[in-house]
Amino acid sequence: MGRMTIRLLVVDDDPLVRAGLSLMLGGADDLLIVGEAADGSEVPALVQRLAPDVVLMDIRMPDVDGLRATEELRRRPGAPEVVVLTTFHADEQVLRALRAGAAGFVLKDTPPAEIVAAVRRVAGGEPVLSPAVTRQLMSHVAGQSPGPGGDPRRKAALTAIALLAEREREVAVGIGRGRSNAEIAGTLYMSVPTVKTHVSRILAKLGFNNRVQIALLVHDAGLLDDDEPGPAT
Repeated sequence: MGRMTIRLLVVDDDPLVRAGLSLMLGGADDLLIVGEAADGSEVPALVQRLAPDVVLMDIRMPDVDGLRATEELRRRPGAPEVVVLTTFHADEQVLRALRAGAAGFVLKDTPPAEIVAAVRRVAGGEPVLSPAVTRQLMSHVAGQSPGPGGDPRRKAALTAIALLAEREREVAVGIGRGRSNAEIAGTLYMSVPTVKTHVSRILAKLGFNNRVQIALLVHDAGLLDDDEPGPAT
């Protein structure tokens, strides 16, 4: 049997980019381009009408940008997954989109096969970010200076982390380090199904959509400064 068809909405203000993405992604037998949008303001109505599984969202658009569109979309129950499309590896807008619930991002010059693979992973419930990209993002966040009023993001993150049980916090730190469920299981001496259960509980307690948000929260809280052994071999 073939793969399940993934319904995809492409959002970009450049018609040439939209055409190129639709042509490229439409060539995959399990991807169906159900619609295109030129601005984030068009997204809610199109999502309601077309029911895409994944939205490929340009981050910079003139009216309603991809950040605002992602924030509004991910607040809706049953929202599709969002993959941010950008020209930058890690900037503040990308990070804000990830905090809002985007499952990851791809660069506009990413090879077609990798974009297709990213869409498939997101549709299957996996984040797009590899451990290497997660570490790059964490490094970018670490380089940001707190404002004159201190670091309210860290305070808010610590308040959220306090909602977690000890083992949930340990699993969250593993996610923040870019580890897979299997690697976390090996480090914490628990089964992979138990790790998955903890991840589900963390998401529910924090009101998050995906692992990327957990990773960013852990970093914001300063938990990656803690000593922790590497994955078991």
